Amino acid sequence: MEQRFDLYANPVAGSYVKRLVTAGKVVDGTSLPAATYELVKIRASQINGCGMCVDMHTKDAAHAGETAVRINLVAAWHEATVFTEAERAALALTEEATRIGDGRGVSDETWEQVRKHYDDDQTAALIAAIATINAWNRMNVIVRTPAGGYVPGQLG
Repeated sequence: MEQRFDLYANPVAGSYVKRLVTAGKVVDGTSLPAATYELVKIRASQINGCGMCVDMHTKDAAHAGETAVRINLVAAWHEATVFTEAERAALALTEEATRIGDGRGVSDETWEQVRKHYDDDQTAALIAAIATINAWNRMNVIVRTPAGGYVPGQLG
């Protein structure tokens, strides 16, 4: 696959990308567990078919100590027993929010589970994380950013 457009070379896209990086750092500074944040980024990227982001976030998760079993089971989290109730709530929110165009939105049941496990700041961080990774996914899919060459830490 050949990349269509270099987001970093264009001044308009580059300015937007810088701001998106800054937006993501807001979540880094919260009490949302880092593992949950990576799971959210992986799952949204899988749903959106963003190879670059799946490559990046699975490698970053492994580099941070996440197990291969958990990384490999994110796509099948509904059937997996390796995720906590809180992580399952975050993954459900991620799926429903990422698939918002399907017309179902976020269910009351999922919202209740999120609020059961996460305080206000963590809930806000989840919402921001999901919105941000979806923006990254869309940009990378649009320009066909290739996957496979990411090295943990190379972009931050």
